[in-house]
Amino acid sequence: MPIDKDLFRAVLGRFASGVTIITTTDDDGRDQGMTVSAFSSLSLDPPLVLVCIDHGASLWPVLQTAEHFAVNILASQQEALSRRFSSKEPDRFDGIGFTRGNTGVPMLDDTLASIECAIVTRVPQGDHSILIGHVESGTTRDLQPLLYYRGGYASLTR
Repeated sequence: MPIDKDLFRAVLGRFASGVTIITTTDDDGRDQGMTVSAFSSLSLDPPLVLVCIDHGASLWPVLQTAEHFAVNILASQQEALSRRFSSKEPDRFDGIGFTRGNTGVPMLDDTLASIECAIVTRVPQGDHSILIGHVESGTTRDLQPLLYYRGGYASLTR
């Protein structure tokens, strides 16, 4: 018997995760991005990561043809940025600080870490697709992470 959807959601909500914003550019060169918590390392050699994107997400059609994306791992003070990129707001980049990565994708300012990736493959599964990226560059900063836990934002305490 399959697990009840409410129980499944409750179980998964107890897994604390970091918060990222995936950014890319569309075929017309416009900047696109959205908040994603389903992100993970996949391999050290070669350096691969994966992100899981809902087929109904605004970014999914763009990622079907994009060649590159960035993963911007958010710092604890960037909750407002996470909320902005998880909203339906059409101009998410207005007034947001960022630079261009080597491939032209937006790399957000003041994040905990960021990586720039070339898309290796897209694997459809259920109502999401797994996007696998080969990491081409990265940066880190000495900050605290923004966490997502039980449907809300949380901070790391030591």
